[in-house]
Amino acid sequence: MGDGEMECFGPAAIFLRKSERERIEAQSKPFDAKTAYFVAEPAEMYLKGTLKSKEGGKATVVTLCGKTLTVKEDDIYPMNPPKFDKIEDMAMMTHLNEPCVLYNLKERYAAWMIYTYSGLFCVTVNPYKWLPVYDAVVVTGYRGKKRIEAPPHIFSISDNAYQFMLTDRENQSILITGESGAGKTVNTKRVIQYFAIIAMTGQKKAEPVAGKMQGSLEDQIIAANPLLEAYGNAKTIRNDNSSRFGKFIRIHFGQTGKLASADIETYLLEKSRVTFQLSAERSYHIFYQLMTGHKPELLEALLITTNPYDYHMISQGEITVKSINDVEEFIATDTAIDILGFTADEKINIYKLTGAVVHHGNMKFKQKQREEQAEPDGTEVADKIAYLVGLNSADMLKALCYPRVKVGNEFVTKGQTVPQVNNSTMALCKSIYEKMFLWMVVRINEMLDTKQQRQFFIGVLDIAGFEIFDFNSLEQLCINFTNEKLQQFFNHHMFVLEQEEYKKEGIEWEFIDFGMDLAACIELIEKPMGIFSILEEECIVIPEGQFIDNKKASEKLLSSIDVDHTQYKFGHTKVSVTINGSSNYFHNMGI
Repeated sequence: MGDGEMECFGPAAIFLRKSERERIEAQSKPFDAKTAYFVAEPAEMYLKGTLKSKEGGKATVVTLCGKTLTVKEDDIYPMNPPKFDKIEDMAMMTHLNEPCVLYNLKERYAAWMIYTYSGLFCVTVNPYKWLPVYDAVVVTGYRGKKRIEAPPHIFSISDNAYQFMLTDRENQSILITGESGAGKTVNTKRVIQYFAIIAMTGQKKAEPVAGKMQGSLEDQIIAANPLLEAYGNAKTIRNDNSSRFGKFIRIHFGQTGKLASADIETYLLEKSRVTFQLSAERSYHIFYQLMTGHKPELLEALLITTNPYDYHMISQGEITVKSINDVEEFIATDTAIDILGFTADEKINIYKLTGAVVHHGNMKFKQKQREEQAEPDGTEVADKIAYLVGLNSADMLKALCYPRVKVGNEFVTKGQTVPQVNNSTMALCKSIYEKMFLWMVVRINEMLDTKQQRQFFIGVLDIAGFEIFDFNSLEQLCINFTNEKLQQFFNHHMFVLEQEEYKKEGIEWEFIDFGMDLAACIELIEKPMGIFSILEEECIVIPEGQFIDNKKASEKLLSSIDVDHTQYKFGHTKVSVTINGSSNYFHNMGI
């Protein structure tokens, strides 16, 4: 594709492929394949240099900045000729090694070319800025083109999946994985955007009547994202808009390839974020959107102020994010609710439940005189919560302080200490938030189900990425465990089974272990007597102090076993993949 052919991509062309002039200049650059090497260097990882000598297993290299380094021969790597600079498919390189891959990604990233192929894989590096590579002109430029006919892009991956679905008459899946902050959610939205445009039904938008379809199916599929992001995304240390839940979106198509419907499955909503955030993080976006004051009538209806610091539960970390305009995001959230067809009553009740969750953190309890029993320290906050959720305030407080417990076939009332009531209150608001979130997903699915005939679907998986924080909770264990299971599944089906085919066909092949060494760690977690099983058993009934005692006992037990437990750590591949055919794998890298 020359400069003339790239004009179909409009202003985005310079962010997708290097110019003809640059390619011609690269061909004429001087290059000595015998002496051009990368050399390992602690500060920069790898530097370009010229090999001066090799002797006794050592190599001497002079870097481009004039620094002389003497290293082991294993720490120098041959460079590729200049014609391979910013190459679109790294599988075409003469030398495919780590520094060559990193250098190519770095050079492309410096030119804001964020998508790169590596054989069947497609790697993207998060630019952390807006680039003009997703508009309607770019969509048109990729539509109907084979992968080799256009520059690397998520739209190319999407179009290939769509074309394979039509020609092979098989369902497709696009798996988007990577570290937290790598750009998975953004690319998920771009995939959905692409399908919504190229497979439009031509359906007219409905009249804006409350309780009925407010937009076309394409509009509704796209509108589901801002609503779910408001209630399921938050600022973390790694990412200002991190998905704190996983989702699998199925886009259903009819016999001719037109959009028929869609549905969403969600996984692992991080409930703990509702009641606790680290100092550099924030709770879910919706809380801060509601407090912008953009809709003053909502502040009155929800009995809240515009100051998040008035509410302990959502002000333990940061309350603003530089890269996020909460007013604009709230407008998008509010509009999405209308487009999706929620009724006016459903809409205000969603907001009321959200406000009630915020108030839970301000409930106060105190100890009765000469007793351990807890009692309310004022009822003002409880009255607000009861009003918002439609309960009787006295009944709610009684249920928290004197819960009824089923013993055999009868119910008995038990007393609660202040810490126990506080725990119950936090558990209640987390449960309310989770149930509301799941209900919204069910309602969205109902409204995206047009009852049209479904023939095929393309599934898009977007889950929270690998993450390690200073303080890691059960959520991080579940997230990393899920990611590792997905990575193992992919490795097995992509590499291990492929190598078994080589053996069957008698092809000479040196077996390579693609990360299956973590199987022992996975088994330790998921086996019948693994960590998850033991945690569940311990959490059913935990007399005070028992869990701590058992933890100490388990530490003693582990110390008696002659195994280095620190060797089992979650990891992931640095390079990512897209597989054509029945499954596409799209891996994001955060750099």
